[in-house]
Amino acid sequence: MRLPKVRARLARLMSEILILYYSRHGSTAQLARRIASGVEEIEGAQACIRTVPEVSALVGDVRAPEVPLDGPPFVQAEDLQRCRGLILGSPTRFGNMAAALKYFWDSTSAQWLSGSLAGKPGAVFTSSSSPHGGQESTLFSMMLPLMHHGMLIVGVPYTESAVTRTQGGGGPYGAGHLTREQQDAGLSADEKLIARALGRRVAHIAARLDRS
Repeated sequence: MRLPKVRARLARLMSEILILYYSRHGSTAQLARRIASGVEEIEGAQACIRTVPEVSALVGDVRAPEVPLDGPPFVQAEDLQRCRGLILGSPTRFGNMAAALKYFWDSTSAQWLSGSLAGKPGAVFTSSSSPHGGQESTLFSMMLPLMHHGMLIVGVPYTESAVTRTQGGGGPYGAGHLTREQQDAGLSADEKLIARALGRRVAHIAARLDRS
């Protein structure tokens, strides 16, 4: 069998978990990469990282580029159709998801009508610059479209010891990062553990659902 055919067959056998996020300054992107590493700890699971364009490029005079200048590609409708689970991330914006991500979800009526995501596991993650900057309400805001699409919401249980121990972001509702200074040092050890645990958990549940 030729190599391209082998790769195509292997791709079909993999359980793809879509990690879809918007990040302005890089903290949410750091979480996305750490979550992806957790996804790929599960045998047969593969992380697919995607992002969304800036709203100003979508609704203003500037046309959005077909591909980002750097980082992961923009999400496409087929990514939602193909994935076996979805993990959604955004920085806090007044206790809500960022406008770019909300704009994307407002365009998914066709996927809602067809049930592309129904019955698949979904989870959320966020970042903020203060301890009371709206992390929990932002996580809840991202759960709402997932629930309307019929997804099964997945959190991080307290059996993950880092959930109890963390002094930064992350908790039972999802992964998170707390930026305490302008020159952010990056994710804390516990934030990394929670992010990886979330990725593992969604991938594991997706695999179990596929076998049922």
